[in-house]
Amino acid sequence: MKRYEKYADDIAELIRSGVLGPGQRVPSVRYASQTHGISPSTVFQAYYLLERRGLISARPRSGYFVNNSFVGNTPQPFLEPQAHSAVNESTEVDVSELVFSVLDSIKDPNTVPFGSAFPSPLLFPLQRLSRSLATASREMDPRMVVTDMSPGHPQLRRQIALRYMVGGLMLPMEELLITNGALEALNLCLQAVTEPGDLVAIEAPAFYACLQVLERLKLKAVEIPVHPRDGIDLAVLAQTLEKHPVKACWCMTRFQNPTGAIVPEARKRALVELLREHQVPLIEDDVYAELYYGQHAPKPAKAFDTEGLVMHCGSFAKSLAPGYRIGWVAAGRYAQKVERLKLMTSLSPSMPAQAAIADYLQHGGYDRHLRRLRYALEDQQRAMLAAIARYFPGQSRVSQPQGGYFLWVELPEQLDSLKVFKMALAQGISIAPGPIFSATRRFANCIRLNYGSPWDDNCEKAMETLGRIIRSLLSNSA
Repeated sequence: MKRYEKYADDIAELIRSGVLGPGQRVPSVRYASQTHGISPSTVFQAYYLLERRGLISARPRSGYFVNNSFVGNTPQPFLEPQAHSAVNESTEVDVSELVFSVLDSIKDPNTVPFGSAFPSPLLFPLQRLSRSLATASREMDPRMVVTDMSPGHPQLRRQIALRYMVGGLMLPMEELLITNGALEALNLCLQAVTEPGDLVAIEAPAFYACLQVLERLKLKAVEIPVHPRDGIDLAVLAQTLEKHPVKACWCMTRFQNPTGAIVPEARKRALVELLREHQVPLIEDDVYAELYYGQHAPKPAKAFDTEGLVMHCGSFAKSLAPGYRIGWVAAGRYAQKVERLKLMTSLSPSMPAQAAIADYLQHGGYDRHLRRLRYALEDQQRAMLAAIARYFPGQSRVSQPQGGYFLWVELPEQLDSLKVFKMALAQGISIAPGPIFSATRRFANCIRLNYGSPWDDNCEKAMETLGRIIRSLLSNSA
């Protein structure tokens, strides 16, 4: 990281944490140069970067000031969505037809992809990855194609283990298995600890792929409410574990899809301890882990696992290489069973794709790419929040995540998000309606919006149209 980027990050953290509030003056160029031992040109570069991110503005002959329109990194004011009540009974899962109708809506490249599950591929270093792919293919030992199929390319597993280590988590290589994306890892983990008819504790709202996996494996769900800021409700989970024979818990502890919630560290520790007491394995879906906006990544629940009960699933699809379909699982005590299940199903992801990502992680500047990606997503979040403030009804409640690329929007109660979805699609705009995130089809007045595409006039016009649709439905229901 260059010196001006480091200083810019330090100032950004002061703004996010509230130490520097709206309208306050940031340190003068002269003071910052003398205090931090950096040149005035370095300070200017840092302030230009903060200006581009929308955090500060220059005032003639006065210096640089924190923008009044932001508290931390978020436009004000927004009420956060409400946490919904618990559903105490288990339920069969049947959501696939509804989910497929939403997924079909984003296939048209002319559709504004607010309903997509992916960030824009324009944000990823695909050309640099292609060079890694060519290099890795030339240098690959032909025997590796057969001998290293499972548990995966050794250099890639080594690079992943190093990233865990940098994050403060020491994992043995034997625990890591490379998979066809995170979704296969999550499938394998569930199969390793459940049988058809078993009960799985899931979040509400939950990522719709979680619901589809349960449906395919003929598992039952019990929904645990998610607070839009702090994640899964531990009190309800504890009651559920006492009342029901739960065989596994599937949870996203960092930048949960769809709410963007992050479980605070103390509650992560308590979550792991609670599940340890009941000997219930945690399947930790952590595909957005690298997309944090602050200076430091929050820890995963896996960091507090002392008995191998947490199966930590990750992927490069959201942070580096969409389409390469390379994920992994650190499967704890279940590593051998998960590996054998993989050998019985898909055998191995593409070895050249694994080798390409391993080469990129070692030589391609992954952390530099991630910094640019995080800055872009943070800027795009600000743009979408500002558009919601301009165009949506004042009663709207919006999540304000510190990472990822989703906003969870709670509209007035009388609105039907499926109607909003259909009317928006007719105007070339895709959104994700709330019911696809629940086994019991709740969240009818909620939508998930993806801000993972570079903001342009099409995005702005689409938000204006979406706001007009919502207001028209609201007036018709009055």
